[in-house]
Amino acid sequence: MVNTSREFQVFVKPVGANCNLKCKYCYYLEKSNLYSDRKPFLMTDDILEKYIIQHIDASTEETIHFSWHGGEPLRAGIDFYRNALKIQSANKPAGKTILNGIQTNGTLLNQEWCRFLADNGFVVGVSLDGPAEIHNKYRRTKNDRTTWENVCRGIQLLKEHHLIPEILCVVNSENAKHPHFIYDFFKQLGAEYITFIPLVISETTSPSGVSESSVPAEEFGNFLVEIFDEWVENDIGNIKIQIFEEAIRSAFKQEHTLCIFKVNCGAVPVVEHNGDFYSCDHYVNDAHLLGNITDNSFAFYLDSKRQIEFGMAKSLTLPKYCTECEVRSMCNGECPKNRFIFTMDGEYGLNFLCKGYKHFFNHCRPFVEAVTEAWRS
Repeated sequence: MVNTSREFQVFVKPVGANCNLKCKYCYYLEKSNLYSDRKPFLMTDDILEKYIIQHIDASTEETIHFSWHGGEPLRAGIDFYRNALKIQSANKPAGKTILNGIQTNGTLLNQEWCRFLADNGFVVGVSLDGPAEIHNKYRRTKNDRTTWENVCRGIQLLKEHHLIPEILCVVNSENAKHPHFIYDFFKQLGAEYITFIPLVISETTSPSGVSESSVPAEEFGNFLVEIFDEWVENDIGNIKIQIFEEAIRSAFKQEHTLCIFKVNCGAVPVVEHNGDFYSCDHYVNDAHLLGNITDNSFAFYLDSKRQIEFGMAKSLTLPKYCTECEVRSMCNGECPKNRFIFTMDGEYGLNFLCKGYKHFFNHCRPFVEAVTEAWRS
């Protein structure tokens, strides 16, 4: 099947789940068990070249985005990315632009890395959960040492090279209690781009159905509301917060860019270090392994019936409670991985975070409607 337009974002894992940290809430570290007999965890030059060429061939947009993830992608080494840039340059179609993004824990950043990333126009995301006492609770080394100081040093080095990183904050049971404290910290840090990711880890043996570190739904909603009000009052236009930007997109009748809020998903697959293609970063398992890019092309898997059905299941399995919800267009049931509780009518498949999202989206609706009216005028 050939598409005239195909939008996608790949989470490519050059070192698989290999990481220098052992964050207590990390869901990806265990994925190394899928490849316990295939060490080292590093994408070979042959796989790298195949992936880049296939990614470019599958792209239909004017700008071609590469997103390097992990584990910790810096563990691949600078020479790996120098080689990647050479392959990209040799295969870049005329008139198109290639952009690279990398998501790092920040602890391995040094002068050489920051110079390389800045010189080559990388967009850099750094994981940071707040001030030291909060960040260090879950984000620790394999020897159970703290990481905050090294992360902040890495951020400062990036800024010295005129790179303003996007801060990725995992909202958990600890930092969710302190929305203003967290937000003020990021503002003092000079953050201009912030993404809040709610932590939800299902645990059937827990009375709440989730891990102790997971953010309670109501607390997550309150966390967003408190920060949203401060952002609207003081920081709109100066700080970009992804979930707020997504909410405002509805004012302009724009489709969501964030996969968790799209009507359907399936456009953010994973390519592992050995070329394996998985449906999604949260579904890296045998059931969602579609094949390997050495056997079929990336586009083949992206357009395959299995991947399309995986993506369509998001809307097809929405509970009635969601289909009738007044903020459905803002949420669309969020990520399917979090849909494991029952509605008040006993229907399975409601999102664990539903109460929080509903509170937040209803809270910001008047502002979105005001933006809509101003835009129409």
